[in-house]
Amino acid sequence: MTARAISFVEVGPRDGLQNEKAIVSTADKLELIRRSIAAGARRIEVTSFVNPKRVPQMADAEDVCAGLPLTGDVSFIGLVLNARGAERAIATGRLHELGAVCVATDGFAIANQGQTSDESVAAAKAIVAMAKGAGLKGQATIGASFGCPFEGEVSEDRVVAMAAELAEAEPVEVALADTIGVADPAHVSRLVRRVVAAVSPLPVRVHFHNTRGTGIANVWAAVEAGATVVDAALGGLGGCPFAPGAAGNVSSEDVVYMLHRAGVETGMDLSQLIEANRWLSGVMARELPSMVAKAPRFPKIVQE
Repeated sequence: MTARAISFVEVGPRDGLQNEKAIVSTADKLELIRRSIAAGARRIEVTSFVNPKRVPQMADAEDVCAGLPLTGDVSFIGLVLNARGAERAIATGRLHELGAVCVATDGFAIANQGQTSDESVAAAKAIVAMAKGAGLKGQATIGASFGCPFEGEVSEDRVVAMAAELAEAEPVEVALADTIGVADPAHVSRLVRRVVAAVSPLPVRVHFHNTRGTGIANVWAAVEAGATVVDAALGGLGGCPFAPGAAGNVSSEDVVYMLHRAGVETGMDLSQLIEANRWLSGVMARELPSMVAKAPRFPKIVQE
């Protein structure tokens, strides 16, 4: 039975921008966060604490955190890959959650984090513990859950075992990320159902890229299979500096349109998202990949 509501996570300020070559100003990142809040986002991945030489777009992580609005009903998430990143994130005093990442294959784990897959799981569990020790929440994502840019197919059994091990750290949720956009709805349905069973009662979160045009279908398959938290990025921007061929995230506008039409609530305002899309297009100086913002409004608003 399809859920009546999901929890929506806006990842545009981090995953949407991290692979962009033209540096986006801190002021524009903060405006993107402000517009996301105005559109209804109550969980926002605002930045990542990584080596600025490897990901120059995220070099202003501390400055972004310093400028975050003071609001009591929005949870700001900082992505961290190691203990040093976690320490930096905690030191800002402005975040509510740390997002840890482990990777399903050695090849991508070494490229992304300089460690093996098993080592990345241990590091993610340690980050969750650090977050909780600092009075924050910890969340864990399994990167390359559906396929690896270096090793190809990824064993579903491997991903399920990783999810079960992560659950031992008691994060707020376990996420499955299709880092390079290779998943199909049947694969998503199988794997999400298995991970839901493996980590219950923890929620399962999903993160899809639309590299091959299957992203929106994969969101639907995941929700029907029991995922209750969905990532998306305004405009469909995104990519990973360490995953060759990774293209944009599923767009916030497209995900919200589809789910609302299907009777699944997200807490988001589609009109505000489309308005934010047009603003962000100006910042990026190009049309963004999302489809809904380009299409005529449906259903049309009838003027009295």
